[in-house]
Amino acid sequence: MSGTFIATTDKRPSIIIDHVTKHFLKRNTHSFKEAFIGWIKRKKVRADRFNALDDVSFQIGEGESVAVLGFNGSGKSTTLKLVSGVLEPDEGRVFTRGRVAGLIEVGAGFHPDLSGRENVYLNAAILGMNQKQIDERFDDIVAFSEIGEFIDQEVKHYSSGMFMRLAFSVAIHVDLDVLLVDEVLSVGDAPFREKCYAKIEELTARGVTMLVVSHDMSTIQRLCQRGIVIHKGKLLFDGPIEEAVHVIRTTPH
Repeated sequence: MSGTFIATTDKRPSIIIDHVTKHFLKRNTHSFKEAFIGWIKRKKVRADRFNALDDVSFQIGEGESVAVLGFNGSGKSTTLKLVSGVLEPDEGRVFTRGRVAGLIEVGAGFHPDLSGRENVYLNAAILGMNQKQIDERFDDIVAFSEIGEFIDQEVKHYSSGMFMRLAFSVAIHVDLDVLLVDEVLSVGDAPFREKCYAKIEELTARGVTMLVVSHDMSTIQRLCQRGIVIHKGKLLFDGPIEEAVHVIRTTPH
């Protein structure tokens, strides 16, 4: 199956990607030694510009669960970072409606020298909760994360799984409108992942919009109804999730 199918929705859009292009520079040195020798000899290090995303457009309606699929380096994570506001497009526009919570990197936004408890308050405040709301939901956040007795330990001593559990728990207890998830649910044991999936399904049933990046096709098909395939920075397919999975499985690297 090939070609591009643009899905349409009659729902009010929560995310709009409008002819977005994002450039990065790729330096052509293969090691620190080469770069250092070039600097000593006053040689300029040549850098090529490449498009992580190239004129990509799509809309996601309120309450939709959509997967962004593609091979490594295709532009999936760049897409989520643009939606979250971590990056800005070089061309085009990105719009979001409502409060956005992103689980894009494990432990992102956590201060290593603060305890789990302090990081809960810090991250929840960044996501727009006031102290009264955090106080009211703190026990639920800790209970869902299963951090338990480690909540008052500095998070620099946490494992990646503990980071993920606490970050996810904070995000889902915020009154959010859009949830962005980038592979972080691959961290942690099977029972906790199952609990996360059930919570995500509960959130989408309540009308929360979800945009997720994952290489786990069974998870993608469980959580999402629609798939967007990005290949070498370009939009290749946008349509039903089963067809999107077929496209990514049959597209050559």
